[in-house]
Amino acid sequence: MKIAIIGAGRNKSGIGQYIGKYFQKNRASVISVLGTTEKTACRASSILTQYGIDATYYTDFNSMMRRGRPDAVVIASPALTHYEYLIKCVKEGVHIFCEKPFVWQDKNDINDINSLLKYIFEMAESNNLTIAMNSQCPFSLPYYEELCGPIDYQKVETFFIRLSPMVSGKEMILESVPHALSILYTVFSDGEIGNLSIEAHKEKIITTFHYIFPTGYCEVMIELVRTILPPRSFSYGFNDKIIHRVLDLDTYDISFKYSDKILRIKDPLELSVQDFILAVREKREPMIGKAHIKNNMSLLKKIYDYCEIN
Repeated sequence: MKIAIIGAGRNKSGIGQYIGKYFQKNRASVISVLGTTEKTACRASSILTQYGIDATYYTDFNSMMRRGRPDAVVIASPALTHYEYLIKCVKEGVHIFCEKPFVWQDKNDINDINSLLKYIFEMAESNNLTIAMNSQCPFSLPYYEELCGPIDYQKVETFFIRLSPMVSGKEMILESVPHALSILYTVFSDGEIGNLSIEAHKEKIITTFHYIFPTGYCEVMIELVRTILPPRSFSYGFNDKIIHRVLDLDTYDISFKYSDKILRIKDPLELSVQDFILAVREKREPMIGKAHIKNNMSLLKKIYDYCEIN
């Protein structure tokens, strides 16, 4: 599988280079990168060499597609550019692995976003294309259950998650809340938000709501605290069984800690990439596919629009 990456060189909380690393590690060949200028595109290509990737750099999407002809495109550029690239990719007939939030238009209402999603997926389905959103947190749930025991969604009353985005203000919601919503969707299936309340400051946002699913609801708290330097904290759990991520900054090994137990885990980002690769090869829906994306975007829009920074 030949891969092109849009946004591999982003400096501000971008993970395009790490996505590229895991595609290459899992026997997909990263052949090209796209940047906004020759300088940024060249830099992105240079960064990828540390992972054994020799990627040609481009500043023009059409040239990249014509000369390299990838099988799949990673969209890891800023959120407001996603829709343009999604449309271009489905028209080119390539599979898509897109960063969160999947589609974002600040001034559009949810009906507009739903229309954009409908258009994208209808085009993709007519061309037998696989589309996934990279929201890696659900891939960590088996490790959570190994530490804390199986999650019985009928007995879950509360969910807490703490994330540490690098950005500030409402942008924290766009960067981090999709992770929480993806975990909720994976555990409870399709849901709605009730009793929404947000305490928002420039560098800290606490969001509470009821996640209402067909057989009940779960009380949710999402705590976002801006953090610039690593290690950035990440914790989550159900019914007060909270795990904490432990990150070795020298080796980048990741572990989860619960009480006195520590479990080394595989990077959920790699698991997300692996699932996409298998979904393409097996011609199946990826774990973070159409229905998951539509629910995620709908609830994200509701939370974002409700938020007012104090």
